Amino acid sequence: MATDAIDLLPSHDNVLYCDDAVNPDLPTEAMYSQIRKLSRYFVKSWSHFDDNDLGVAPISGGITNLILKVFVKGSNEEEQPITIRIFGPYTDEVIDRKRELQAILSLSAEGFGPKLIGLFANGMVQSYINARTLEPVDMSRPEIAALIAKEVRRLHETEIPGSREPQLWRDIQKFFDKASVISFEDSIKQKKYEAISFDEINKEIKKLQEVSDALNAPVVYCHNDLLSGNLMVSEKSNKLHLIDFEYGSYNYRGFDIGNHFNEYAGFECDYSLYPDKKAQFHFFRHYLHCKGSQEVSKIELEALYIETNFYALVSHLFWAIWGIVQARYSPINFDYLEYFRLRFGEYKRRKDEFPFLEKNCKVES
Repeated sequence: MATDAIDLLPSHDNVLYCDDAVNPDLPTEAMYSQIRKLSRYFVKSWSHFDDNDLGVAPISGGITNLILKVFVKGSNEEEQPITIRIFGPYTDEVIDRKRELQAILSLSAEGFGPKLIGLFANGMVQSYINARTLEPVDMSRPEIAALIAKEVRRLHETEIPGSREPQLWRDIQKFFDKASVISFEDSIKQKKYEAISFDEINKEIKKLQEVSDALNAPVVYCHNDLLSGNLMVSEKSNKLHLIDFEYGSYNYRGFDIGNHFNEYAGFECDYSLYPDKKAQFHFFRHYLHCKGSQEVSKIELEALYIETNFYALVSHLFWAIWGIVQARYSPINFDYLEYFRLRFGEYKRRKDEFPFLEKNCKVES
């Protein structure tokens, strides 16, 4: 694991580097001691503090990385906390770290996410955002949905270094290739795995890709993982923050929005919470004309509705296959094979809403 993260980001004057790693398998206090040592290195004004002076607290949000806040105990507002993000083991199986780290400096410069302070062997140090992480139920609130729509549009209008080719099908194929050749020591997991038809999944991928090509949807820089844990709101300023761009890339606009709508269901996959057409149109109005009150035409709304809901369908397949890979490699106590079953089940249920999938993959105009 050594210096992989460091090697992936070109030298930059404002980014510090450290060869040390944090071992998340250590007892909590021993791990926190390593984190405090890193913090003293990255924040030079903390170099004289000892372990008793620095507090460490976990931050909730994702199911991939360990995220912690480090702060000076009893400090005034001049001593800003920092965030330590420790990459989960085997996350390179599902995350393109090189792509993430190449984009992060530009994203930070444009005001997206926390500022990158430095890299260590298995993670990164960032500024701390004093805001509340959203819960799934928050995203359906009209005032929050409007904030999200405007910030997503701002992201989609931002130029970020990297390939301008949509990465969706490349990433799906990467997950599929990994998922189709794994095995499990756990006999129960192996039995569930053997029941998966990869021929069926592969046929669905090809069908969806043909429809996607026919749609010719706009390609923009996307977050690709707009779940509630990656959205924060500052209650005082009413500012919405997008964080954790691990899956960020140039991609289809509709995928980012449709994927976000799927996340209304939370990890429990309660798809009765998927936004109806009225709620989606509310989001679209703020997305399409986020800088003014210009009326949005019915044609614009309907076109984005078709685009978004098609890619919401693709999103189910994307994360279903991702779930198989995570079931094999992730040490997190989460039933990823059940997550696959729920996502693929919802995909099969919802694909009937798109009759053109079975009509020579032609999109009706």
